[in-house]
Amino acid sequence: MAKGPSRRALGAALLVAALTSTAACAGGSEPGSSGAPAPAAGQQAPPKAAAQPAAEKKAALAERRAARAAAAKKWGLKLTPLEAPAPPRVKPKITTRKGFETDGEGLPPVFTTIPTKEKVVFLTIDDGAEKDPALIRMMSDLKIPYSAFLSDYVVSDDYAYFARMRKSQPGGVALHNHTLNHKYLPGLSYARQKREICGMQDVIEKKYGERPELFRPPYGNYNEDTLRAAKSCGVKAVPLWASEAFPDHMEWREWDRDLHPGDIVLTHFRGEEDWKGSMPDMIRRVMNVITSKGYAVGKLEDYV
Repeated sequence: MAKGPSRRALGAALLVAALTSTAACAGGSEPGSSGAPAPAAGQQAPPKAAAQPAAEKKAALAERRAARAAAAKKWGLKLTPLEAPAPPRVKPKITTRKGFETDGEGLPPVFTTIPTKEKVVFLTIDDGAEKDPALIRMMSDLKIPYSAFLSDYVVSDDYAYFARMRKSQPGGVALHNHTLNHKYLPGLSYARQKREICGMQDVIEKKYGERPELFRPPYGNYNEDTLRAAKSCGVKAVPLWASEAFPDHMEWREWDRDLHPGDIVLTHFRGEEDWKGSMPDMIRRVMNVITSKGYAVGKLEDYV
């Protein structure tokens, strides 16, 4: 009779079998099981995992659109404002509009339109005389970006209103320079122009913590001294406008009386004492025009 294996040999065999079984369990799990290994470098994730973020983005977009549609109905807009395209990764190069040049070199560009092929326009509001709380609520509800160009002589009685405005949207509402006293700048000396522009830079920095890089001359009038003074105060660009909005009509700079990709739209902080309507009336008018023409409102500071 053959002798059975020794205890030592039997123990070794059992150990090898155990190790082999453990390795098989670790490396041979079914795909999709809880013990499945992570994909190797360069491999694609399972389709289900890849599709989940796309589904979440789609759901978030639908939620934003529904909220904006509800806000449009609440505020009496005929059409729901369109979703703005994603801002460019690199801001476009902006140059002075032909016919708006001065003889000086290296001065801030003066322009009425942002270079873009997207159907997006930019809403800007000047001065600061009317401080309607409904405007802040309306723009916040509608999630419409806009930029304010302030003059100290009309905002100084209520700086807090513009502080609330500045923080009323997740991305913030930018506050820019429209001079201290809204003077006709070409009629002033260089020193007085500099005082008007740099003085407003100081006010905005002191009251709101940031020194603006954008400046709009009152009435859209300027000369080379204006641009030299603005540059000395830290101004990088001088956006004017291609059209202007009122509660009861639009006014156009261009011959075709229409919107174009990248156009800057001007309006003012005015109320029923000056206009045929309130600031919400003006927003209803301009947004119905913008949306009916297939345009969205973008954030100016994302492009300049």
